[in-house]
Amino acid sequence: MWTTDARLASDSAARFRPSGRGGALLAVLWLVAGLSAIAFAVASSVRADLERASTAFEALQCEYLAEGAIQRAILYLLWGPIYRNPDGSPRYWDPGWPRLFFRFPAGEAIVEIIPATAYLNLNSAPRDQLERLLLALGEPPDRARVVAAMIDEWRSPARPLGLLSQFRAGDTPSFRPLHASFEETEQLLLVPGVTRELFYGSWVRQEDGQWRPRPGLRDCLSVYGSGGPFDVNTVAAPVLLAVGVPPAVVEQIVVARQEGPIRPGPQLDALRRAAGEAGVWLAVGGRSIYTLRATARVRLASGQLSETRWTMAATVKLFGLGQQPPYQVLRWYPEAPAEELVWP
Repeated sequence: MWTTDARLASDSAARFRPSGRGGALLAVLWLVAGLSAIAFAVASSVRADLERASTAFEALQCEYLAEGAIQRAILYLLWGPIYRNPDGSPRYWDPGWPRLFFRFPAGEAIVEIIPATAYLNLNSAPRDQLERLLLALGEPPDRARVVAAMIDEWRSPARPLGLLSQFRAGDTPSFRPLHASFEETEQLLLVPGVTRELFYGSWVRQEDGQWRPRPGLRDCLSVYGSGGPFDVNTVAAPVLLAVGVPPAVVEQIVVARQEGPIRPGPQLDALRRAAGEAGVWLAVGGRSIYTLRATARVRLASGQLSETRWTMAATVKLFGLGQQPPYQVLRWYPEAPAEELVWP
């Protein structure tokens, strides 16, 4: 027979003995926790994929909006000299207008109109102008002189003792000098000394501590560029400095066109007088070749504009409405460098 103490000890041990049901409950809790972690990870992944898909969809919409804005801008440029309002003001566009704003059902777009007269001609600009342009872009004098000489030799007939030939004497380059005219502005990247920073531009810190963009060679030179005069509303400041416009007048031009387009007449005449002999380089408008750079934003279901933007550009030659064809697209840029734009 068991004693009373033995029975009590046995009951106590049975009370604290692990139960199979408790182990199963613990396993179920661990399984639920694991499944919750997996569900949370899948939900986060799906949410990220949805956001990426939404952004990609908005970017595609913006791309089509930008292309449509360029097509409409071409028509506005063709119609501009012909169609006028009853008071004589332009209905669509007037030479000298640097921008057009379009509102579509699906979004909005700003088109920058940059005539070829905003650029120095890459194939015909004198070597001394190239050197002054490089100085205005922040290059040291010795480097500006060498790079200008190399650009000049690249586009000139081969010379036995040329600077570029000496530079390449002990090298086996992938791209040899053409010794012919540049066909595309991007070929400047093949010229020794022309870095990506010099070509595409950079950011410089000003005395007030603010960072501001500094233009590059692509903003100043073009194979379609002009030998002058230059459109004061779109020409880059370094180009004006390269042709001898005084720095104070260049600053005055930059400030004036921030307030609105500079128009022919008293305003332009005053700038020409201030520039002295270099005033002959100043004009308003272009000729027949323009680069149209469109930046588009799609309209969301809430009615607000998306933060997603797309910028594309096209270089076109206008012949006129009476011609067949009325215009020719010389080159498309599906992705163009975006500029800082103030949306209306």
